[in-house]
Amino acid sequence: MTPLTDMTGMIGNGLSVFMGFFAIMNPIANTPIFLGLTADDSPEIRKKVARKALVLTFILIVIFCLLGKLIFQLFGITLPAFRITGGILVALIGYKMLHGESSKMHQQGTHREESTEAALGIAVTPLAMPILAGPGTIATAMNYASTGGMSEMIITVAVFAVLCLITYVFFVSGQRLVRYLGQNGLSIITRIMGLILAVIGVQMLLDGIAGAIQTMH
Repeated sequence: MTPLTDMTGMIGNGLSVFMGFFAIMNPIANTPIFLGLTADDSPEIRKKVARKALVLTFILIVIFCLLGKLIFQLFGITLPAFRITGGILVALIGYKMLHGESSKMHQQGTHREESTEAALGIAVTPLAMPILAGPGTIATAMNYASTGGMSEMIITVAVFAVLCLITYVFFVSGQRLVRYLGQNGLSIITRIMGLILAVIGVQMLLDGIAGAIQTMH
């Protein structure tokens, strides 16, 4: 293969990984969730919460990317089995988004301490886990990072880092975004992301079934 072909393949792979992560993390739809959780906070605290949540999310995903194959070996998990399970999980998340359903973890509590420490606490849970680095995101990251060599892992981590930066921009400028799109616009985007997720999940499921059949033969 020529260097140009290799570069084209890497770009295509990077775009594919980005779309998968973008659909499942959905920074646009998660922006009003973030605003609801930080409604009583100052802009400075809101930025700190966003930073902390996204750094934790990035660290969690990197850990699963690096230790994905080790986890497979430790628990005797095969890649086809993980793809089938991950595909079902991602497809179910997409199905729920397609029908406008959201997790209870997305709902804002009625009361929360107004201290900076308490405000930053939501960056860990529910923001970083399970909203941003939920099971679907972890499954997607492990699937992408485990399907190739070091280059695929580097691409997965780099693309996720870019997505974290984009998500941070959405979060800190979220109020303007919500005013611009409106509730109907956010609802439409959530359903489109749900459809993309469902398709990605089905593709992961089909790849897993094909891999399982090939292994048996």
